[in-house]
Amino acid sequence: MGSTRRTRGGRLILRGAAVAVVGASALLASPAVAATDAPTPTPTPSAAATAGPGATAPAEPTVRVQAAEADAYAERAAAIVAAMTPAQRAGTVVMGHIASRDAETVRAYLADASLGGFLLMGANVGWEEQVRELTDAMVVDPALPPLIAVDQEGGSVSRLYWDRADAASALRDESPGATEEAFAVRGALVARAGIGVNFGVVADVTSDTRSFIWRRVLGETPSDATSRVAAAVTAEEPYVLSALKHFPGHGAVVEDSHYTIPQTGLTLTQWESRDARPFAAGVSAGAPLVMTGHLAYTAVDPLPASLSPQWYRILREDLGFQGVAVTDDLGMLVQSRDPAYQDPVANAVAAISAGADLVLTVASSSSTTAPDMAAGIAAAVEAGTLDEARLVEAAERVVALRLQLAGDGRSFLPAE
Repeated sequence: MGSTRRTRGGRLILRGAAVAVVGASALLASPAVAATDAPTPTPTPSAAATAGPGATAPAEPTVRVQAAEADAYAERAAAIVAAMTPAQRAGTVVMGHIASRDAETVRAYLADASLGGFLLMGANVGWEEQVRELTDAMVVDPALPPLIAVDQEGGSVSRLYWDRADAASALRDESPGATEEAFAVRGALVARAGIGVNFGVVADVTSDTRSFIWRRVLGETPSDATSRVAAAVTAEEPYVLSALKHFPGHGAVVEDSHYTIPQTGLTLTQWESRDARPFAAGVSAGAPLVMTGHLAYTAVDPLPASLSPQWYRILREDLGFQGVAVTDDLGMLVQSRDPAYQDPVANAVAAISAGADLVLTVASSSSTTAPDMAAGIAAAVEAGTLDEARLVEAAERVVALRLQLAGDGRSFLPAE
């Protein structure tokens, strides 16, 4: 594979600025985001160095797809989705979870509802070889593997407990190079477990020690967070598909969105000058997924960002993001106890309608929650309450990423 970056479209007009800049990479050079915030590219550590002592790593790491390859994946995805039943399209935009280490149980769970992905949590993890056996079992069709994901930030958010690479709490006091080194090690470790997606790059920024996200941010200032987020994405790229979280930025609030829907009155102009910057850097660095958070910037939209058409529009048009937009765990909305969000199926339909490509469910979920979401999405299309073209668009993006996963071989790196 070549290393040419895909050109990212989208036009970002910085409110209060005199000029318009094009694409996320241009945002980094705008007056609001100084070019010096972006790290100087450094060589990705060798496979042997990133895998750690005694580990087997890919001999030739994969790299970002070229524009022609991306177009080919998109074309194939369109043909695959066109041949799908409505139920299969709905299933592929749902990422589920069940608390099981039994390979056949998890395999059947994914296959029965044609789910597009699975999030590994602590309940799925025993030891490294067991995780690899589990993830291998999930791949029913190697030509179209599911998106197998994990929250592997390091430190306090680690599902793979054998990860000894530095976490954000240490990395934010070091150079961006230290972040790149740590996330190269982490990416290789995640890939060896047969996991293709890491929800591990926290692009939030805050210096407020009261914030529940503070211990997990890569920088307390926009400049520091921007450089380290770009470094983390660059480092993981040869091994796993990186996801930026929690768009549009959890650092603007103090409260924990696992149990409430935090709100901030920050304006869009204020967001552009601070919280947008690490996400723009991560998009420019090539992150193929962005996770939307359950928090509301009320001056922009009173809805949680995960359900907000406005924020998905900003992500696509202003930051130029072309990849898969995935929600944070929709079970968190249920746990907020807000009466408006107590129906998990309605939440899933609302998220897809707003612009999400992949909906995630873990908390407050049972073995039937993800399949019920898929069935509800299909029923909403049939009833005309969810635009069929929107579901097709979402399914095509998810399938294209699954095809890339297969083409890169990221699900099939050798185990130790």
